[in-house]
Amino acid sequence: MTLLFMTIETISLWIMAILYIIAGINHFIMPRFYEKIIPPFLVNKTLINWLSGIAEIILGVLLLIPSYTSLAAWGIIALLLAVYPANIYHFMKGYRKKKMVWVLALRLPLQFVLIWWAYTLT
Repeated sequence: MTLLFMTIETISLWIMAILYIIAGINHFIMPRFYEKIIPPFLVNKTLINWLSGIAEIILGVLLLIPSYTSLAAWGIIALLLAVYPANIYHFMKGYRKKKMVWVLALRLPLQFVLIWWAYTLT
């Protein structure tokens, strides 16, 4: 299939899949970044980072398999909801340190845009 004949939905699907696969891989390239934003009440930050990275890679790949697209989209929604506390914690840390406050604040509602985007694929 050439790019000229791809629909907006197909392009959106591929972009989402690539973004989640890259984000998942990034958990293994930059683990310290992700581990630092995991709230302190969660133990074994390395395991949590690995599991969320693996989940993003698997869900990104599953998006591209038509019989699993809907299931993967629901999995992404669940993952986005599960990691939301880390985004809140990251914002609170940034707010206390007065670092990247507007970027971290913007990320909070962006999570719901990502949830909506995934929902369009269910």
